[in-house]
Amino acid sequence: MSLVVQDLVVELGGRRVVDGVSFEVPDGARVGLIGESGSGKSLTALAILGLLPVGAVVSGSIRWQGRELAGLSDRELATLRGDEIGIVFQEPQTALNPIRTVGRQIAESVRIHEGLGRRAALERAVAEAERVRLPDPDRIVRRYPHQLSGGQRQRVAIAMALACRPRLLIADEPTTALDVTIQADILELLQALVARDGMSLVFITHDLAVLSQIATHAVVLERGRVVESGPLSTLLTAPASAVTQGLLRNATATLWRPGGGDG
Repeated sequence: MSLVVQDLVVELGGRRVVDGVSFEVPDGARVGLIGESGSGKSLTALAILGLLPVGAVVSGSIRWQGRELAGLSDRELATLRGDEIGIVFQEPQTALNPIRTVGRQIAESVRIHEGLGRRAALERAVAEAERVRLPDPDRIVRRYPHQLSGGQRQRVAIAMALACRPRLLIADEPTTALDVTIQADILELLQALVARDGMSLVFITHDLAVLSQIATHAVVLERGRVVESGPLSTLLTAPASAVTQGLLRNATATLWRPGGGDG
């Protein structure tokens, strides 16, 4: 197993916001964490990455390739983030530096983790921009985030996350801020890149229809606890919990594709 989370507990301000969450992500698997707002899905991802808010108390086990991550220092976790584990957040505008070109931001990861010089890193940035299907990559890497569309900014964020070819990608609601057409394009891009590189994927969303496009298994959360998990095809056709049944009823009709999570 590439990622094994066991009995994860996160407390914030004396309140237990993640309560005994356990799940596994085998090598190359695509697993979804799904639940309504406040279910603990994003906090679970932040705990894996060591990016929880100051004052958060964590217990339980988070093992990545057999190595225990819980309790590692910020410096130790920083060597993993962007190298072995990539992250894409919901709103790229907040993840990108507004006063640096997107090319420099894509290049930063390979400079840090692979030791490339500035020229080589910028050449790599152009290649990564092309890989995520940004138009005219030689030109677009010289632009600033505010000069790009929302979909283009999210492609930049994906390029940044995958530049060092991580073994695991955590995507936290990466399409929520985009319109439906761009959502479909980003989902297709992520699916293609994950398959091409043989990465494992943890995809976080509140939308079961979106999840059906990219994941094969799902973990359903409510109030910080796992209420159901299993193959996505089973959750779509025979949901056992009231939470999953509600998510199924609320699935976005425009992205609905029965069995889409099986591909």
